Amino acid sequence: MLHYSERYDVAVHPEDPAKALREINAIIPALRTPATWKHCFGAIDLTTLNATDTVEKVRKLTERVNRFPSHFADVPPVAAICVYPAFVRTVRETLTLSSVQIAAVGAGFPASQTFLSVKCDECRLAVEQGATEIDVVLSLCAFLAGDYAAAADEIRKIKQVIGNAHLKVILETGALSPPQIADASFLAMDAGADFIKTSTGKIEPAATPEAVWIMAHCIRRFYQQTGRKVGLKPAGGIAASDDAITYYAIVRNVLGDEWLTPALFRFGASRMANNLLCSLTGDTITYF
Repeated sequence: MLHYSERYDVAVHPEDPAKALREINAIIPALRTPATWKHCFGAIDLTTLNATDTVEKVRKLTERVNRFPSHFADVPPVAAICVYPAFVRTVRETLTLSSVQIAAVGAGFPASQTFLSVKCDECRLAVEQGATEIDVVLSLCAFLAGDYAAAADEIRKIKQVIGNAHLKVILETGALSPPQIADASFLAMDAGADFIKTSTGKIEPAATPEAVWIMAHCIRRFYQQTGRKVGLKPAGGIAASDDAITYYAIVRNVLGDEWLTPALFRFGASRMANNLLCSLTGDTITYF
């Protein structure tokens, strides 16, 4: 079986991420600035994915996003609100900021252990309800069994049914070795993913700098070979302002400033939003 990392001529050695991250960590202190914190805030997919979510809770969250510019005029609003498919209509009917996208998890999130027809229908219905972005989990059942063709076929079919909506594919990097993270990254991109994302937050470890560095490295190689830019979304367990700075620094170092836009760089986070506002204001903020 030809691994995707071989097809794209990328080998990930265990020492590679650690060495690169030592160099990146050296520049992090200089990035602890209001400009960087604001940039990171504007890249957040503000997320609520709880069994206790209700229509009223999601509506109130969306209303806080609507009011955000009147409270923090010099801070960009979040990039998207991310919810379960059942709440997409609520966000769509409440949201008034045209720059904020509506993201929904789908395809049997978070385990991706259901029928492909169900996955496709769920994602299609979420888009019909108003989602502009869909986050799905790579079929680890197929991937870990070595059936890369089946895993890639799922992504292609989901991408087809969601039309113009952006597709983010979650690799669940905490369940993968570094070479597997590289293979999964290339598989997802080759199959049509618009973004690759680290984690659901349901498996530990969730996002790690090592995984994000590998994914960024693969995105750069994929772009060099295909000319197509794919976005990167660290997600899962990200809360502190310094977490944001670390991932910002990795993307800037590996992919360059052109990737540091919401079109190509996002965070899956909820607690991080308030923490970044605390860093910016110097006060304790619990806006979200």
